[in-house]
Amino acid sequence: MASPISANKAELLAIANSVASEKMIDKSIVIEAMEEAIQKAARARYGAENDIRAKLDPLTGDLRLWRVVEVVEDVEDYFKQVDLKQAQKLDGKAALGDFIVDPLPPVDLGRIDAQSAKQVIFQKVRDAERERQYDEFKDRAGEVITGVIKSVEFGHVIVNLGRAEGVIRRDQQIPREAARVGERVRALILKVERNNRGPQIFLSRAHPEFMKKLFAQEVPEIYDSIIEIKAAARDPGSRAKIGVISHDSSIDPVGACVGMKGSRVQAVVQELQGEKIDIIPWSDDAATFVVNALQPATVSRVVLDEEEGRIEVVVPDDQLSLAIGRRGQNVRLASQLTESQIDIMTEEEASEKRQKEFSERSKLFEEELDVDETLSQLLVAEGFAELDEVAYVDLSELAAIEGFDNELAEELQNRALDAIERQEEAYRVQRRELGVEDALADIEGLTEQMLVVLGKAGIKTLDDLADLATDELISKKREAPRRRGNADGPPQRRPQRSEDKGGVLGEFGLTEEQGNQIIMAARAHWFEDEDDAATADAPVTEEAADAESSQ
Repeated sequence: MASPISANKAELLAIANSVASEKMIDKSIVIEAMEEAIQKAARARYGAENDIRAKLDPLTGDLRLWRVVEVVEDVEDYFKQVDLKQAQKLDGKAALGDFIVDPLPPVDLGRIDAQSAKQVIFQKVRDAERERQYDEFKDRAGEVITGVIKSVEFGHVIVNLGRAEGVIRRDQQIPREAARVGERVRALILKVERNNRGPQIFLSRAHPEFMKKLFAQEVPEIYDSIIEIKAAARDPGSRAKIGVISHDSSIDPVGACVGMKGSRVQAVVQELQGEKIDIIPWSDDAATFVVNALQPATVSRVVLDEEEGRIEVVVPDDQLSLAIGRRGQNVRLASQLTESQIDIMTEEEASEKRQKEFSERSKLFEEELDVDETLSQLLVAEGFAELDEVAYVDLSELAAIEGFDNELAEELQNRALDAIERQEEAYRVQRRELGVEDALADIEGLTEQMLVVLGKAGIKTLDDLADLATDELISKKREAPRRRGNADGPPQRRPQRSEDKGGVLGEFGLTEEQGNQIIMAARAHWFEDEDDAATADAPVTEEAADAESSQ
């Protein structure tokens, strides 16, 4: 009886073509799946121990089955091996070590075999379809895509993208936006991950990049790179800020983004469910950009602290609530836009802070340098804030202060050096009390004060320090923007919250290069130990043996 496989060649090819077209995968993958299914059915019929192969001609539909056997001298596995005499009956040119083909007759697929083959084909096709979906979307992160809402599960929105499905997680949705099944929705492809159940396509409507892409669709100048969005910050569904710059001096970047009667920005606002958008001119000057970012509030003065990444902004008393915004929204968005921490204070608070700093610095110089109040205040007025600055500044710069001469400048520097040494000695005593070993003190770049901080953090040996990554040693603590006051009530102080732990020595402002050098210096003894071990294990040469015996 002829088998269904061998009898219906046209039907096999028709199935392969249909599945490949429907699932949008290569026909060869379907053919390969069929071959695998037939091989599985044949092994069930002839014995799973056999190495059975199947080949389906993609043009004619002809199917060939064969068993592969190895020609050996002594047969141990009768399913996969054959002796030379038997092999030469199949192939007159067979030799020891060859693999020869033993043709098999076609098999009849019974109901169970057919079901098993069907499952193999479906699984292979599903795997190919998932791989095709992943390949299609893996490089599309950052694109805006349109889909149809399929369902809402546990607050997460499942979106049908045509050839795949994406998900807008709850934290990537615009708050209070209603998601209705069957509605079309636009979203940003945030990332694509490979998964056993198919590609996971994560979408977002809350990401700042989504708003930037929407502007690129509405503003031709942005699409053509004449205008560039340099920065964006969002409080999804409520308010947003973007910083724009024009590469063509004849085009106003803010006006182009707003459009005639606000048509362009309104199109974006409607897509973002009424989110108010402040369009701000970008400036390379950090102070100018901060002033623009805090609009509509008026700023009196800006003080930049580049080392700490902080910006101190002084505003008139009547502008404090406006600068901070409702629940700190305005200053928070401005901080995100400028990628700096912004501290907002009134003129009165700024004056109090300056007076406090002036008093503290004057008292420091008065006590440590053993000078009178007038002289200490004069140093602070000239911009000196730390003992190091007095000790290591060029002598001529110190002597150039009105009322100073070379003799006084030299005496002040000597006193500053003595004060620094006293501080170092105090830290040295504290460091030893903490049990920090002297070997750490020999590392260039580490001061006694730093060693005290390390000791308090439990880092007391070279190995303790060597085990740290550079980021764990030097990265600074990042704090949330300080927000004081709001539009609904009188100004009030709110606690700052650290967003991460930062590095152990983050307060000292070490650079990444300095951190790397300290870590590598701490690890140096590891390599010395390896060298010593290698030397001990090395074979003794005749010359070395002779030298040793002569000694």
